[in-house]
Amino acid sequence: MNRPYLSADLRRAETVVTVIGLAASHDPAVMTTGQIAAAMGVSQGALFRHFPDKMAIWTAVLEWTCAELNHRFDTLSEGPPLARLEAMLAAHVDFVIERPGVPRILFGELQRAGDTPTKAIARQLMAGYRARVAHKLLAAREIGEIADATDVEAATVMFLAMVQGMVMQGLAIDDFSAMPVLARRLFGLFRQSLGAAPCA
Repeated sequence: MNRPYLSADLRRAETVVTVIGLAASHDPAVMTTGQIAAAMGVSQGALFRHFPDKMAIWTAVLEWTCAELNHRFDTLSEGPPLARLEAMLAAHVDFVIERPGVPRILFGELQRAGDTPTKAIARQLMAGYRARVAHKLLAAREIGEIADATDVEAATVMFLAMVQGMVMQGLAIDDFSAMPVLARRLFGLFRQSLGAAPCA
């Protein structure tokens, strides 16, 4: 079957979307370039015209994930720190529901032995996420949204554990549909633990 011509950038973007889509129902650790090419309707040779090897494909997937999630965070509406933190959580949940293959890929990369370009990107994403959360919590403490004695470092870890726990449970049952409601409930408990006033 003849595929319509796409520029190199568009073909690479198509590959990223295809890999993430396949990862929703296939183990990323054993996914082959043959499976990716077949899903795209191209030959492996055509695939490797745009990527030198399989690691380059995975690197592109992780780079896209990092850029997309950061873009969603950067474009959230302005508001008080805790409201923005809750909006970050909601944006992350929406992203996972839209792209369930992403957490499978991320967790898979973090479990790799040794250092790889993809593992470095996954770590960079997590470090940036941690910094965003800490920044919001510091701002919330400064304006009195949360208790003055709040341990921001511990609260940041608690927030990240909350997110990762929800994602892991979704992966375990292969269903993320309950995450939006659960996220709101958990964030309410998170606010209470920091001494924040109840939501109106």
